[in-house]
Amino acid sequence: MINKKEVTIYDIAKALNLSASTVSRGLRNHSTIRKETTRRINETARNMGYQQNTFAKNLRKNRSNTLGVILPRLDSGFQSSVVASIEEKVNQKGYNLIIGQSFESVEKEMVNICTMYNNRVDGLLISLARDTRDLNHLAVFLEKGIPVVLFDRVMEDAQCKFTSVVIDNKKAGFDATAHLIEQGCRKVMYIGDNLFCNVYRERFEGYRNALADNGIPVDEELTFIDVLNEETGEHAMEKILKMKRPPDGIFAANDTSAVSVICALKKRGIKVPGDIAVVGFNDVHLSRVIEPGLTTIHYRGREMGEIAAATLIEMLGQDTPVLIKSIVLDHHLVVRASSMHSKS
Repeated sequence: MINKKEVTIYDIAKALNLSASTVSRGLRNHSTIRKETTRRINETARNMGYQQNTFAKNLRKNRSNTLGVILPRLDSGFQSSVVASIEEKVNQKGYNLIIGQSFESVEKEMVNICTMYNNRVDGLLISLARDTRDLNHLAVFLEKGIPVVLFDRVMEDAQCKFTSVVIDNKKAGFDATAHLIEQGCRKVMYIGDNLFCNVYRERFEGYRNALADNGIPVDEELTFIDVLNEETGEHAMEKILKMKRPPDGIFAANDTSAVSVICALKKRGIKVPGDIAVVGFNDVHLSRVIEPGLTTIHYRGREMGEIAAATLIEMLGQDTPVLIKSIVLDHHLVVRASSMHSKS
């Protein structure tokens, strides 16, 4: 195979009888070069097969022009909408994106962080795994001055402080539970995941606050902590069927588990919402196609991804350190048939 000689800016300059510096500025669409000259330079470059050496250019700038994002799972409807928005935003700004999954494991999260660091990413976006206990594994980014933005699944750490993009999960949990109480429910069950994870801990706190505000005592039997997935409903049913007084309402901390609960209830002839009303969280596609439609907390994954990415890119453009901040996005309750359960 014949290796064709690489075309340089000097070859283009010779072909157009221009200086190499003029060609260089023209390829960058510099304002000092006339539009017609810029057009000729770019057209000639294309025809000659010129390729910009992005690697060398970024090396000179001490930049890789690459960002990293680590998610708990890509098969989550919510997280996939977040990462789609992140990728769209960073590509618009001329960055490449490396995507990693922790698969809800802090060990895998650490491996991903090491991979991102070794690939010299300019910045990192991360939503933490359910069993992450601290942010020590991100300290190397802090030491090197590489900006990090946490989103959705976040954590406060006295040693490692980062900007975060979240919703008010405590208020959202309160809203979901208060809605069930307004519908007449007095035995509301909470189905959640690992309480070390901020989103589940705060949603649980909101649930308990709503009970307290309505004079309903906390019943520990009505708390069910599990890995939230398609099997959650069956696991919860094992507990519910053993109760002398089963719940009349269920607040599940994500839509996947809420849909699983509805399917498990219907399978046993338990009416939703007639016997047990159900509320979920996230407003993913499943919530709109399940029968009955699932009442849920809505917050926009695309908005969260866009704002997280924009925040990171803004930090990259600043010469001085930015103040650590928490960006709190809006949420609202979407009422559908699964919770319209009124008792006298």
